[in-house]
Amino acid sequence: MFGLSMGEIVVILLVIVLLFGSTKLAGLGKSAGKSIREFKEEIHKDDEPAAKKEDAEDVADTAEKEKTDE
Repeated sequence: MFGLSMGEIVVILLVIVLLFGSTKLAGLGKSAGKSIREFKEEIHKDDEPAAKKEDAEDVADTAEKEKTDE
């Protein structure tokens, strides 16, 4: 992985923990998880109205066809 051995990665992680502290890192992880979750919710929220609009158009088309058949 980028020419780094497992020992070097462990040392880098230890330095990061020492610099920022475990509490701060836990808070950063929590914030990142919350941000990702909100982003996914917004993506799915934007998809739902489009699907409902397509369903409404299908219902309108079906109703229009029924009127012309009569």
